[in-house]
Amino acid sequence: MYIVRLDEVNSTNLYAKANIASLSDKTIIIADKQTSGRGRFDRKWVDLGQGNIFMSIILKPSDKFSDVYTNMTQYLSVVLCKTLEQYGLSPCIKWPNDVLVSNKKIAGILSETVMQGNNFKGLVLGVGINLNSSEEAVKQIKDKEVTALNIELSCDVDKEEFLNKLLNNFFENYDNFLEKGFVTIKNDYLNRAYFLNREISVKVFNETKSGIAKSVSDNGELVLEKDDKELVLTMGDIL
Repeated sequence: MYIVRLDEVNSTNLYAKANIASLSDKTIIIADKQTSGRGRFDRKWVDLGQGNIFMSIILKPSDKFSDVYTNMTQYLSVVLCKTLEQYGLSPCIKWPNDVLVSNKKIAGILSETVMQGNNFKGLVLGVGINLNSSEEAVKQIKDKEVTALNIELSCDVDKEEFLNKLLNNFFENYDNFLEKGFVTIKNDYLNRAYFLNREISVKVFNETKSGIAKSVSDNGELVLEKDDKELVLTMGDIL
């Protein structure tokens, strides 16, 4: 593992993708300030200051793309939950990979595949985590309820200590996950999935699918049930 620290960058994911050819497997890109961070579906990730984590992990586990890589964000969501639990919190997961504390979003995760023609060059796994922010700052985010670890704990959080815990947790079972896939984290994921057995609506591109969230498949897909029929979703946003 090698860490690249940047004072400021447009996006750690953009930096990682632009330099992936020269950066080795398991390189960690960390920035103090991120000016153009984004999440899934190109949503903006708001920079709440230097006390927070803006990070991308470059992963080059093979020369060819594998289906298990599509579950990497779910793997990171479980790892992040376990890290937050080390601070005494009870986080939960909103399918597929949002991490919530007190029903408020505390982190955003984005995985991007880098290809050169038909050749797989690697994965860039990005995460933004709210560690230290003010109540006033998080209230400026209007499209969702947001929190930060220091707000939940009522004290400042040591950024480096949190980062070390997170990376140690990530790589502890990483090789096993690559070998066996989502099933290795399925129970951990389900135990933190607040949405199960509830009637939910999921936005999939320009459509909305509704039903009872019955389960998550061995491949990490969301299984909805409506009118005694099952609908399996591979992507989408719970509304």
